[in-house]
Amino acid sequence: MRTIEVVLNSVMFAIVQTALTYLHTIKNLIVSSLTERLPVGITNHYTTSRKEISTMKTNPKLKTPEKALQTKSLTGLLEQSEDIKDLVEECVEELSSVNTTRKEIAGTHNQPTDVGDLLEKNEATEAKMGQAVDELSAVNQALEVEVDVHHLLKQRLNMVTQDEIAARHAAFHDPLTGLPNRELFVNRLEHGLAQAKRHGWNLAVMFVDINNFKDINDTHGHEIGDAVLKIIAQRLEQGTREVDTVSRYGGDEFLYLLMEFGDINDVKIIAEKITNVIAVPCQLSIGELIIKPSIGISICPKDGITVFDLIKRADEAMYVAKRTKSSYAFAQ
Repeated sequence: MRTIEVVLNSVMFAIVQTALTYLHTIKNLIVSSLTERLPVGITNHYTTSRKEISTMKTNPKLKTPEKALQTKSLTGLLEQSEDIKDLVEECVEELSSVNTTRKEIAGTHNQPTDVGDLLEKNEATEAKMGQAVDELSAVNQALEVEVDVHHLLKQRLNMVTQDEIAARHAAFHDPLTGLPNRELFVNRLEHGLAQAKRHGWNLAVMFVDINNFKDINDTHGHEIGDAVLKIIAQRLEQGTREVDTVSRYGGDEFLYLLMEFGDINDVKIIAEKITNVIAVPCQLSIGELIIKPSIGISICPKDGITVFDLIKRADEAMYVAKRTKSSYAFAQ
């Protein structure tokens, strides 16, 4: 809205300047057309009138340009702008009247009796238009400052909002993989349990562990180990449905929250899919590595109805899968 006001004032500023130029032209036409054929006394009267008009007081409706520049209230600036527009409308009416009279003068050879009044009106209109130019310039400058301040505040607010978003993301996401961390997973599991209870949905927790990950770190270093975790995290995230959540629980352990599945066969299909996705060879600087997971699965409400119970039972089932060298195992 403030930007629009500046634009409108700029347009008005241009109109006023154009009108002021036109007034000068009209005045010159009047003087040139009359002084050639009027007595010297009348010509001297025109000159005297111009001197008197040049010392006339400013329009009492308007503030001086200096005061306008000191105006800090946006409402005051907009009111000032409206006052200037009212003055311009008056000037336009006077300009029309002067122009009509000028045409009458140009079309007759008679000496008009109101020539002095005509020039005085022209000069008065010119003075008011000149004042309007100064006032509009001052108000526009003040409005532009207001707009700049508004944009600056908006920019800073956006920066604060972005900082808050970044801080919130950092608080609930793993810095290495970018996945939700343990806290966020627990929060979503709690929310999921409430929904499952309310709507009668099925819910499952999968505890995913990378086999022999310690050997990878010991043999190739933590840099390679971190690269493996990033690759696995990316693969798991890409294969996750919107209603589900995959998180890094810690170390080489990932937790998968599965919502709204049909039956146990759906869970098996997803577990096999996770196994196959992780088993795709990882292309690393040391060459190719093949990773295999062990997955433990707990089902709500069969294996528990709390966050603690479901994660604990899934963790126990994961060790069963490791011990039996299976890709996945269900809690018993």
